[in-house]
Amino acid sequence: MSQVKSILGEFGNKYLTNEGFLRRNNVINDLDKFDRELMTKLFKDPLIHKNYVEKIADTEVFKLNQFIEMFEYKEFWEDSYTKYTNKIGLTANRKFIDESADVVLDFPFKDTVLKADMAKDDLDRDESADEPFLNETIAKPEIDELLEPKIFANIKKYDQNGAHKTSNYSNQDNLIIKGNNLIALYSLKKRYTGSIQSIFLDPPYYFKTNKRSDSFSYNSNFKLSAWLTFMKNRLTVAKELLSDDGILVMTIGIDGNSYLRLLTDSIFQVDQHPKNFIGEISWRKTDNQSNIGDFANVSDRILLYRKSSNTKLFKLPLSEKAKKEYSYSDQIGKYRRANILDLTRGRYTYKIITPDNTVLEGPWMISNGEYKELEKQNRIHWPKNGKKIPYGKIYLKDSLNKGQISSDFWDGSYGTNQRGADEQKALFGKRLFEFPKPEKLLENLLSLTSNEGDLVLDFFMGSATTQAVAMKMHRHFIGIEQMDYINTVSVPRLQKVIAGEQGGISKDVDWQGGGSFVYAELMEKNQGYLKDLLAAKDMNELDVVYKRMKVGADFDFRVDLDKYENDAERKALPFEEQKQLLVKLLDKNQLYYNFNNIDDADVRGLISDKDYQFNQSFYGKKD
Repeated sequence: MSQVKSILGEFGNKYLTNEGFLRRNNVINDLDKFDRELMTKLFKDPLIHKNYVEKIADTEVFKLNQFIEMFEYKEFWEDSYTKYTNKIGLTANRKFIDESADVVLDFPFKDTVLKADMAKDDLDRDESADEPFLNETIAKPEIDELLEPKIFANIKKYDQNGAHKTSNYSNQDNLIIKGNNLIALYSLKKRYTGSIQSIFLDPPYYFKTNKRSDSFSYNSNFKLSAWLTFMKNRLTVAKELLSDDGILVMTIGIDGNSYLRLLTDSIFQVDQHPKNFIGEISWRKTDNQSNIGDFANVSDRILLYRKSSNTKLFKLPLSEKAKKEYSYSDQIGKYRRANILDLTRGRYTYKIITPDNTVLEGPWMISNGEYKELEKQNRIHWPKNGKKIPYGKIYLKDSLNKGQISSDFWDGSYGTNQRGADEQKALFGKRLFEFPKPEKLLENLLSLTSNEGDLVLDFFMGSATTQAVAMKMHRHFIGIEQMDYINTVSVPRLQKVIAGEQGGISKDVDWQGGGSFVYAELMEKNQGYLKDLLAAKDMNELDVVYKRMKVGADFDFRVDLDKYENDAERKALPFEEQKQLLVKLLDKNQLYYNFNNIDDADVRGLISDKDYQFNQSFYGKKD
């Protein structure tokens, strides 16, 4: 250090005070910048050269990081603390993290897969931090196992003759899957990657405050980090399933809208391809008065994304209410007025003489040349009464051809949640879901995003509104639902559609019944133990299930059973807490059997011949 200080002294007061103390920060900053004059003097000093210069491939290299370490530790500091302090911070391998290229600040949940589903028993808001977020690096085998294609079981085909077994599958079949939707989506990848035209999602909403446990039939109380990871995992694979000209549509509440926008913008690379975000629609979700008490939230948001910037929306029929806006007519046909004079959006200035000889100068929204062309074609409308200002003409026939979206499409006239609830009551005699989407909303969205014969996917299937509308509109569909109401609500609803029920949009589209769909379940493995645990009534029943689990269950990779069994604190827990602890011990990756194990001796005997043949038909040969 004495030798170093003698060299630094050659620079006057730049690196040393008048008292001879080091201006430590000045030294380190110039070393970081490879100050040419300072480095040259250090390099030429024999003592420093001997200790900090190494010859590599006939080139002398100054070991700058090691040299700077001298200035990082207290034993080399003089006792002046009025202007200089020790550097304090995080280190890795004895280097501060701002001096190392080996340390990266990363978002903890960005590259992870969340082992969670929609059942309330598997993920509670207050305990979601305990759910494993499997990192793609440190838990690669776990993720591979989780996302392998699964065996389908209990397969039936429903048509106008009822339900019957089937052993074959084709792309012309409609498909309903019961099971965790993340796992089911990966089971679809081999067959359907790049094949789906339209995806509609009504996912569990994110809420800033906890909802009552009976507010929804599925888990709706996610922490934000868990909810975003939950959505990211599913949207990532959903994008792969979309065709090149496919479109994603999602409904979301106001609490989660901005977060979901940012997440989906990232997945669909909107920063590089701005047109991949089509737009956001505010949809009036309720018939209730909006100005009672606090400012009321009466709208949800509808987000639309496309996989390719060149993808266009399909035509949307104008409503009868919208057609009434075309109240003028001429020799060409019915039309409505269009503004061409606008004080805020107009950017052209030129003179126009009105029929009463008034001179108008703008600002106009169209150029002088465009105006003269409209005038030549008799496409300028002059009001008979009121102020004489020119309007353009938008003809009904052009709007019908373009499929314009009418304003009343989203304002409640064509279906709020109340209408969706009324449709459920007509089908089942009671309201089964708190916030069901109406069929008219789905009809319009599917009209925008697909044609007849296209494939539509909804992996938050719920009461099967999407699938019911798709069938009535002659689209193919895939639906995924984990909750048990798939067999008491979703499937029975589609059976009613096949039988020709006349609710919802049936009369609008002249639906007379028909069609079919295949129902399949992801074949359960640990799921059986999970159900038995949740059904246990006391500690004796819980112990019986645990003893069976030790023989045949797959446990979470973090679990040490010896420590679990010998933990005195655990033994003192109340019954319900011990039950939930055992639920957590189960490996949720192993809730279902992998297709690659279908020929294993302990698996093949569990599958009927028809189900075995169906899996071979769906997947082809094993990998």
